Amino acid sequence: QVQLVESGGGLVQAGGSLRLSCAASGRTYSTYGMGWFRQAPGKEREFVAGVNWSGGSTYYADSVKGRFTISRDNAKNTVYLQMDSLKPEDAAVYYCAARYSDDGNWIGKRRGEYDYWGQGTQVTVSS
Repeated sequence: QVQLVESGGGLVQAGGSLRLSCAASGRTYSTYGMGWFRQAPGKEREFVAGVNWSGGSTYYADSVKGRFTISRDNAKNTVYLQMDSLKPEDAAVYYCAARYSDDGNWIGKRRGEYDYWGQGTQVTVSS
């Protein structure tokens, strides 16, 4: 079992930055692929970014590529999402997700691929 707790959300003006954090506890952390998803009101939860267990490989949704950066610090059991050049359409509840994998290169890109989820943190972007 893995427990995930997100933090760092808030209100920011368009063009600004936020850094989200996701702290993991429970089962061994470093063998998990991690991801960030988001869900805006009335919309499906969508993939934002993913990182493999070592942090050496990442993958991004086209909508955030070049603006968001996912990273992880296994010593701190934490994954981050640095969000720059925020747009009003980035506003959503952001969720951290994890899945245990023997494949160290695994990065999940779909909601159904992840086993564990945090409670979410709200990001609001004013225009």
